[in-house]
Amino acid sequence: MEFLADPQIWISLLTLTALEIVLGIDNVIFISILAGKLPKDQQAKARQTGLMLALVTRILLLCSITWVMSLTKVLFVLPVMQVDVTGKSLILLIGGLFLIGKSVMEIHEKLEGEDGHATSGSKGASFQSTIIQILLLDIVFSLDSVITAVGMANQLWVMITAVVIALGVMLAFAGAISDFVNRHPTLKMLALSFLILIGVMLVGDSLGHHIPKGYIYFSMAFAFGVEMLNLKLRAKAKPVELHQPYR
Repeated sequence: MEFLADPQIWISLLTLTALEIVLGIDNVIFISILAGKLPKDQQAKARQTGLMLALVTRILLLCSITWVMSLTKVLFVLPVMQVDVTGKSLILLIGGLFLIGKSVMEIHEKLEGEDGHATSGSKGASFQSTIIQILLLDIVFSLDSVITAVGMANQLWVMITAVVIALGVMLAFAGAISDFVNRHPTLKMLALSFLILIGVMLVGDSLGHHIPKGYIYFSMAFAFGVEMLNLKLRAKAKPVELHQPYR
């Protein structure tokens, strides 16, 4: 138990936990938006299931560190762009394209839907399809989260503890975040725009063009701050109403 007296252990745990929470914010937003398409009585269950799947995915990947790190090995070189293609880059590319495509479809549905019906003509999302979509994005976000954890801590228990604490915090506030976003449609559009930005970042990373996350998070924080000022100034005005998926 002497390792518990090492201040470096606690510093790495606190730092990693904070980073995991920051990295998980976009995951929570995406889960909230997807869950928001379900009937009201299924939304909380979908959010909780999605976050629990994220927790399981992260722990499984942490316990398979050797395999995770092997994803950074070069599989082949893309001749056109001279880019080294790895398992990680393939996952980031697929996940980034999925995130961009899904976010654009959500924006189109909210703004171009007719008479409250989804443009695709579907009768709303099913619980199973929503969970599958959440799981696919969990894998992408978990990979980034796990590689960050491996790079910051040496002890497996520190990584797992940080992930569990971070997911616990997100689970506790997921409902509040979801309700707040759903009450303010402009914030939902802003959140979807953020997800497109994150998708572009993932695609860029997969092609060897790293975009510092500090720029991404700063732009998000600045845009969010401006929107909060707008909401405060226009609190008495009639809010914008977006189309809702057909139930």
